[in-house]
Amino acid sequence: MKEIEIISPDRIERRSMEIIETELGPTPHLSGTERTVLKRVIHTTADFDYRENLIFSKNAVESALGALRSGAVIVTDTNMALAGISKPALAALGCEARCFMADLEVAARAEAEGVTRAAASMDRAAELYAGKRLIFAIGNAPTALLRLCELTEEGKIAPSLIIGAPVGFVNVVRSKERLTGLPTPHIAAMGRKGGSTVAAAVCNALLYLLYDRK
Repeated sequence: MKEIEIISPDRIERRSMEIIETELGPTPHLSGTERTVLKRVIHTTADFDYRENLIFSKNAVESALGALRSGAVIVTDTNMALAGISKPALAALGCEARCFMADLEVAARAEAEGVTRAAASMDRAAELYAGKRLIFAIGNAPTALLRLCELTEEGKIAPSLIIGAPVGFVNVVRSKERLTGLPTPHIAAMGRKGGSTVAAAVCNALLYLLYDRK
């Protein structure tokens, strides 16, 4: 049977979610809100491997929602992830999202210390937003995730959530395994898969649990 053409953005998303719901099958290892986050990631990637690869620490979603209700700052490791996060939802909840990869102070620090800008940008965020409710969305740089783990272990930050979804081959798996060994609330895309779109999708899924887009 020829598929009926659907051109309305709302209908396309609704139909996509219906297909995902049908094909995903039971997820007894996930709560209802965790399943909602998973479906948004699959919607973004068309990759059902995330059914097994996307893991949630205990109360990770609840911790993130509490932070978003309190006007959290979401810090990303790429401008691509930043661009993908819903600005209307952020504004409605009194939250903001930032990326420091183009920050001149970050560039100077990275060069002086011989580290990546992604890692240095995590230090910059920790300094600027000390005492704020923070959500970190890492979709590209494992060096950023590793630095976050260090900052957390040193007691310099206490994030409400770390989204660990860097993609690639070098230090990627190790950074996610280190994250999942911490008591910090986290959502991680295990293995080599991930990306800025995944990090943004997780953020949006959380935002949409609180923000009615209708």
